[in-house]
Amino acid sequence: MVTGEAEGRAETPGARAEGSGRYPREQAVGVSNTTAKTDHSLEEQMHTLMEAVVEREHLRQAYSRVLHNKGAAGVDGMPVADLKAHLQRRWSQIKEELLSGRYGPWAVLKVSIPKPGGKGDRVLGIPTVTDRLIQQALHQVLSPIFDVGFSESSYGFRPGRPARQAVQQARRYVSEGRRWVVDLDLEKFFDRVNHDILMSRVARRVKDPRVLRLIRRYLEAGRLSGGVIAARRQGTPQGGPLSPLLSNILLDELDKELERRGHCFCRYADDCTIYVRTKRSGERVMGSVSRFLECRLKLRVNPTKSVVARPWQRTFLGYSMTSHRRPRLKVSAEVVARLRAKLKAVFREGVQNSVST
Repeated sequence: MVTGEAEGRAETPGARAEGSGRYPREQAVGVSNTTAKTDHSLEEQMHTLMEAVVEREHLRQAYSRVLHNKGAAGVDGMPVADLKAHLQRRWSQIKEELLSGRYGPWAVLKVSIPKPGGKGDRVLGIPTVTDRLIQQALHQVLSPIFDVGFSESSYGFRPGRPARQAVQQARRYVSEGRRWVVDLDLEKFFDRVNHDILMSRVARRVKDPRVLRLIRRYLEAGRLSGGVIAARRQGTPQGGPLSPLLSNILLDELDKELERRGHCFCRYADDCTIYVRTKRSGERVMGSVSRFLECRLKLRVNPTKSVVARPWQRTFLGYSMTSHRRPRLKVSAEVVARLRAKLKAVFREGVQNSVST
């Protein structure tokens, strides 16, 4: 049996010893004076993160990013083009509110966009341009703190870890003989994130109360729809720069549990696939992981969309694979159909334009 293979073990979630794993929280025994001083310096930085957020260089980078991404206006109606003038007038006040912990974000604007393949709508929460700037600066400060501890099997919304790498790793797992996949679909993940659980995970690294308070306020900011602002008690709306990082922070606990059990898996945001050698092992993993998610993170696995199947019967990040012993990747039939539909629309529009002229 391959070392680290978990399929023969009892699938029972267990508590992780504090300070264990790849990135131990602290090493109190035999620590050198140099290490102790470094740890003390890092601890101080964790308490003064808001100063880093409003630092000029971070804001310059965040501003450039917001301009590059463009995007729609939020509930205040201010377009990206007006951000510079707005900051020239108001930044001193906004900075003072951030540093004093008094800044309150605007509500987000509810926008629905069609999902690929006509599978309903995806609901976004669009922050104001000012809040996008602040969230982007927050992301730039927090991402290096958390990313270093994320799993090697986590790929979504991380620097230098694109979807292509996740798909290639999945193919390698199947080539090694793990020819069954546990395909997990988290039911309405971004709408069901528990704020208290998420904030407790953020607070493990972040010690600046102003940053913690601001993140909580972004999570609880209302959502404007049809002229009415509805309060939010759970979920982290898609549409802001901070949401992908927060989702990775929460789901890192799932990654660590799968690593503890010795599983081979790939996770891209809320898409997670676990590769095993037998169908029976897959069914056992599906049940135990579903219980872990519900008990530990208050998340539900969608029973109608989550299956144990052959990898070539499933699609992961727009790709499937052949059933060969050394499988080849192939673009999924669904993606090909969408591309054909777009090309037909473009050709049809071109023909109409040529006729009209």
